[in-house]
Amino acid sequence: MKKIILFLLINALLFPLCTTVQGKKKKVRKEEKTVVLQLTEEQQRKYDYFFLEAIRMKEKKEYATAFGLLQHCLEINPNASSALYEISQYYMFLRQVPQGQAALEKAVAYAPDNYWYSQGLVSLYQQQNELDKAVTLLETMVTRFPAKQDPLFNLLDIYSRQEKYNDVISTLNRLEKRLGKNEQLSMEKFRIYLQMKDDKKAFREIESLVQEYPMDMRYQVILGDVYLQNGKKQEAYEAYQKVLAVEPDNPMALFSMASYYDQTGQKELYQQQLDTLLLNKKVAPDTKINVMRQIIVENEQSTAKDSTQVIALFDRIMELDQDDPQIPMLYAQYLLSKNMEPEAVPVLEQVVDLDPTNKAARLMLVSAAVKKEDYKQIIKVCEPGIEATPDALELYYYLAIAYHQAEQTDSVLSICSRALEHITPDTRKEVISDFYSIMGDIYHTKKQMKEAYAAYDSALVYNPSNIGALNNYAYYLSVERRDLDKAEEMSYKTVKAEPNNSTYLDTYAWILFEKGNYAEARIYIDNAMKSDGGKSDVIVEHCGDIYFMTGDVEGALGYWKKALEMGSESKTLKQKIEKKKFIAE
Repeated sequence: MKKIILFLLINALLFPLCTTVQGKKKKVRKEEKTVVLQLTEEQQRKYDYFFLEAIRMKEKKEYATAFGLLQHCLEINPNASSALYEISQYYMFLRQVPQGQAALEKAVAYAPDNYWYSQGLVSLYQQQNELDKAVTLLETMVTRFPAKQDPLFNLLDIYSRQEKYNDVISTLNRLEKRLGKNEQLSMEKFRIYLQMKDDKKAFREIESLVQEYPMDMRYQVILGDVYLQNGKKQEAYEAYQKVLAVEPDNPMALFSMASYYDQTGQKELYQQQLDTLLLNKKVAPDTKINVMRQIIVENEQSTAKDSTQVIALFDRIMELDQDDPQIPMLYAQYLLSKNMEPEAVPVLEQVVDLDPTNKAARLMLVSAAVKKEDYKQIIKVCEPGIEATPDALELYYYLAIAYHQAEQTDSVLSICSRALEHITPDTRKEVISDFYSIMGDIYHTKKQMKEAYAAYDSALVYNPSNIGALNNYAYYLSVERRDLDKAEEMSYKTVKAEPNNSTYLDTYAWILFEKGNYAEARIYIDNAMKSDGGKSDVIVEHCGDIYFMTGDVEGALGYWKKALEMGSESKTLKQKIEKKKFIAE
């Protein structure tokens, strides 16, 4: 039954329901050689009742019942197109294609003026690769439904796949009569004529487009491009010059002339032409962007791949006063793609000066500052960023981290609170959790433990798998020697998630230590030491504490002395070494 539900959802998309209750008398075209079936009033009443009941059952998703009712409808009137169409869909879903196709063909035969029945049958023929049948039906539909363009486009697709180029041209001509002459159809005819090796008709097609729209310079440039692409360089040159004589600043013609000079080996003129285009303030920024993108693509596809040429061109453009951020943004992206991040930074700064709301450029600047660990630069970039784009939570996050590094604890709390004011139902829960986690860390720094634990609780409500919050929450509880069972449960999640993280292993070992599970604690602290824990004086001291409680006094002294050498600020460390015993803080 679930499969039938899925089928009907698909059916609703592919074959819109266009069923109607049968009339009392069925008229069928003589040429289709179908039998006229007349129902008595009683038969018609029964048919109408059972058909409507089938549709009602379908809407209630009682598909088996609906199928049976449709079969009964066809017992009353085997030529009922509405029931035939409906039941064909059930057959198709049940993969009984012959029965489904037969029913759908009958539906079309008895309701030839129903467009959707015919369109459904065409789709079925195409799925079954019965292209000749599809073509025959489509040709009928073209005549029967003159307001519909889809049958002609379907024919175009089939004829193209069959490489029946004369039929493709004929179909394009029919479309042109209905839609009028346009660039898309003319270019397609041009392409087909070239495949047919009929260059004369190919070029005549584009020329006719120019004649149809003599005041549209774009078509004349297209004609020149077609000439150039097919080796008619002189004709191309003349076409471009004709346009430039009327519109000297026409960007399409200027760029096409550059292509002409490039293809004819006139490199100096090529460069001059690009400068004429790209250094021309009358040319719109969108056009310059498109030209630069094309230049980049051509450079990347060439064997030389000389990025210095592209960069030099960008530099010449950047020497102009920029009042639009598009060119600088494209330049910055290109530099970054070439791993030239230092060179990209001043360009990105120009972008955000021109457009303070450009979040993408600002985040690129933040990324560069993060790599350099320059928290002052992060603050410089993010502070105006949150004013320009107050809903950009990423900027609040980086700003909070930078304030934390700068030990501006109040600013961290303030910026996190501001960020939380901008969350929406679409905000990722993990992001909200991270802000609460940062607030928990800051409250701990300020010795406001009640607020810290409340913040961690909020962080874990939004993301129970927030590893950082779980670890810090658990460790601070263990230091206070409170709620150790809760602390152990949270810490174990972090160890399970990252079994080689020395910080998480140390936290779990220390909780076990506080609970008196010294032997187990030693296993985890040893693993912490194997996972670079020896680089932390806190972990090294903890290792000594745990070793002492497991009876290894000499081992404990060794780790305590090492922690002292590493610069530990523990208040009891020196006493531990002098008295050779563990002393709790």
